[in-house]
Amino acid sequence: MLSSQAFNAFLKTLEEPPAHAVFILATTEKHKIIPTILSRCQIFDFNRITIEDIAKHLLFVANSEKINADADALTVIAQKADGSLRDSLSIFDQIVSFSGTNISYKDVISNLNILDYEYYRKLTEAFLNGDISTAFLLFDEILSEGFDAQYFITGLSEYFRDLLVCKDKETLRLLEVGANIKEVYKTQSEKCSIAFLYKALNVTSKCDVTYKIAINKRLLIEIALLDLCSLNNEFDTSSSFVKPATTNVQAPKTAVVEKPQVSVQVPAEPKIQATAQHSVSASISQKMATTPPVQAPKPENVVRESSISLKGLTNTVKEPEVKLESAKEETKTPEKNNVFTQSDLTNSWNEYSESIKNSESRLYSILTQTSPELSENNAIIVNTTVSLQADVLKQAKPQILEFLRKNLENESIDILVKIVEETKGNESKKIYTSIDKYKYLNEQNPELDNLKNQFSLDFN
Repeated sequence: MLSSQAFNAFLKTLEEPPAHAVFILATTEKHKIIPTILSRCQIFDFNRITIEDIAKHLLFVANSEKINADADALTVIAQKADGSLRDSLSIFDQIVSFSGTNISYKDVISNLNILDYEYYRKLTEAFLNGDISTAFLLFDEILSEGFDAQYFITGLSEYFRDLLVCKDKETLRLLEVGANIKEVYKTQSEKCSIAFLYKALNVTSKCDVTYKIAINKRLLIEIALLDLCSLNNEFDTSSSFVKPATTNVQAPKTAVVEKPQVSVQVPAEPKIQATAQHSVSASISQKMATTPPVQAPKPENVVRESSISLKGLTNTVKEPEVKLESAKEETKTPEKNNVFTQSDLTNSWNEYSESIKNSESRLYSILTQTSPELSENNAIIVNTTVSLQADVLKQAKPQILEFLRKNLENESIDILVKIVEETKGNESKKIYTSIDKYKYLNEQNPELDNLKNQFSLDFN
């Protein structure tokens, strides 16, 4: 909390200290100490105490006080202390006062209001199996226990992170839990693929970020649970949890030709397909039989006997489809393309301005200040010198176009907003003094000068 001036005054004392004095500066913000003082100090950096070391010390205290404590319970206390041995001892005293000389894992999580990892384990199993109902019921049970929803989603992210750490032996040491719980984590991590954990962490982190701005917070988390239950549709975790990524995938149908028979499978309309099959079967029967060929009623593009091939069959099916598409195009209603004049455009523009006068005053003011100009190909050009007005007109362009197209009965109308820079020659001189005001009014009405001379008027 010392200012730079206070540090400079303190520097004199440090340079010539009394022989019996030793100064010890303790701070968590070493960078704030000025270099002239920092260069005269011996620096010792103290890091946070690891969870494993705190748990060992708590076990030593418990044995000294003849207290039976579960190793997993002491690990939870060490995690709650967040690297502070003093805080861990304070928490340990509180647990002893509530639980007595026998401290279990459940006593610690109930007194410290910590959500049991067993909930996260069951939820992960539900995610892997795509069991939405189980996930929803577990979440409802967690809320009924009094846990905050954001605390739950944050803990779920940490659980996925711990499972990801368990995937590699090198990073397994980063998992700061008890020995028994570590085995549970390791077993479940083998069921989860790395891709699944990446995607799950992405879902929970996004949910955590948007939690504060969400109106229906419970619904937000339930949607996240739905996303987590559907992850296995995209990623294959193991052979027992494989789900197809896509469904109803069919190979393209092809035509197969053999010597004794000809089998054709082509996607087409029911009537066209029946006709094609009838023509093929008739031609084959004519070729195989010794009797003279019997001609069946043939539609357009029927395959001949002497040209039975895949190419010919493909052509016979494709041509009717083209005709059907062209027939559909003919049934489309023609677009309205009524001819209108500049005056019609101006009247419609003013009519729309009056319709939004009370609802959108800002847009109404801009529309009254601008005048549309009719250009080629029914293009309406709106010129403005202010970029802010151009932005407002571009945002309101869809609703303006809808009104004009309906009112003028022309669907090809389009609006082009242009920002026109004023040239120096066209810039109007701003009026400040009384003489400037008089000159401006005199330009509008030259008789004003005669009035001034008649009454011998002058400026103050």
